[in-house]
Amino acid sequence: MLLSFAAGASELSLPSVIGDSMVLQREQAVPIWGWTSPGQKVVVEFAGQKRMATADKSGRWEVRLKSLKASAEPRELVIEAGARRVLTNILVGEVWFCSGQSNMEKPIGEMGGQKPCVNWREELSAAEFPQIRFFKAARVASNLPAPNVGGDWSVCSSNSLEATKFSAAAYFFGRELHRELKIPIGLIESSWGGTRIEPWTPLSALEKVPSLARYAEGGRKGEKVDGQIPCRLYNGMVAPIMPFAIRGALWYQGESNCMDSHDGLAYTEKMRVMIEAWRAAWGQGAFPFYYVQLAPFAYFGTRPERVPSPEMLPEIWEAQTLALNIKNTGMIVTTDLAHNLKDIHPINKQDIGKRLALVALAKTYGRKDVEYAGPWFQRSEIRGDKVVLHFNHTDGGLVSKDGQPLNWFTIAGADGKFEKANAVIEGKAVVVSNTAVKAPKAVRFAWREDAQPNFFNKAGLPAAPFRTDSPVAKKLPTDF
Repeated sequence: MLLSFAAGASELSLPSVIGDSMVLQREQAVPIWGWTSPGQKVVVEFAGQKRMATADKSGRWEVRLKSLKASAEPRELVIEAGARRVLTNILVGEVWFCSGQSNMEKPIGEMGGQKPCVNWREELSAAEFPQIRFFKAARVASNLPAPNVGGDWSVCSSNSLEATKFSAAAYFFGRELHRELKIPIGLIESSWGGTRIEPWTPLSALEKVPSLARYAEGGRKGEKVDGQIPCRLYNGMVAPIMPFAIRGALWYQGESNCMDSHDGLAYTEKMRVMIEAWRAAWGQGAFPFYYVQLAPFAYFGTRPERVPSPEMLPEIWEAQTLALNIKNTGMIVTTDLAHNLKDIHPINKQDIGKRLALVALAKTYGRKDVEYAGPWFQRSEIRGDKVVLHFNHTDGGLVSKDGQPLNWFTIAGADGKFEKANAVIEGKAVVVSNTAVKAPKAVRFAWREDAQPNFFNKAGLPAAPFRTDSPVAKKLPTDF
């Protein structure tokens, strides 16, 4: 569906994302745009600024407010274009765009048979944060980029969170940022359960990559590829938000790409194409893009006809790790957050939001005192019948979270048969061995879909799954 958006001679129309109670991004130019009659003069006033534009032949106009300082003072934004619009209760702070499939979409309370989040009643009752605002985009699939998408800004409260079914992961991220930065936070959610990555990617980007040609063809023809039509959610739910000024984006998706198409490392390229396309279209440079590595789930255990191996999920984990080579990205690990291996939706969204916020605080907001990652594999060396694994993000030390011997390490010799390994922490390293493997060649950690390892740092963050025998071992980042 293509949404048309035009205004008559005396009308003034704005996109839904520009409205009462919104948060404007601080410290960068802020686009304000809309539609009126062609040639109409437009004046926008906010926070002592006065900006002017003239509507083009289609009636669209745009001004850019100069950099604004953070402000929790509710102010008015006035637009004059023949007609007059006054937007009220506007704050200035940090704005994040939050997208993905059902784990991003999942609210704090109950929805569609999904279990609510941990302590959901208490969380909702305590969710009174007038300086946190959120916008939830309507579900819209469009054949062409749409000028607008339904939605309204809401002031964060227990009632508004429950009524809108706003993303729990996004809310907990925003809450943590608000507590730490002590400024207004704006969250824009654009998510749709069960969706693959290709529908969130613009056609122009898919067309440039030969390996993604079949998805580009599906997008052009409006035909399903791997069960879904590419490009349509970008058109309907991402493009209409642009060029609203944001600090960065959060992404929580990949489950649907683990199933059916068995993407494996191909998912890295799909992430790169989508991220670079979003950045180019937004026109804000390489803004931060932080994402969630999927939690353990019994894909093979529950859907063997769709996922033929318990290593399909680890291959997606590796692809998500490899995507950290994309400029200004970050990833959180969630191997400890699956409450039930037969439930694809972790109910502890509090820690997911907090961990995303830790990455943002450290990498975007320059907080040197914040540890944002668990033990991160750097390199391995073979010492006789042992393999020594070296890690960073070890400040405070490496630990077994439950005090038991480290688990989910396996080791193999030249025959490639991986056996359960003994793993012992020695300073910033882990020494891995098995008496039956006299000449080890490779080690794997958490390399099964049901792996819930106990290897953490003292900051309470888990290590990411890895394998030393990866076909892309030399390309995997040793930090981010």
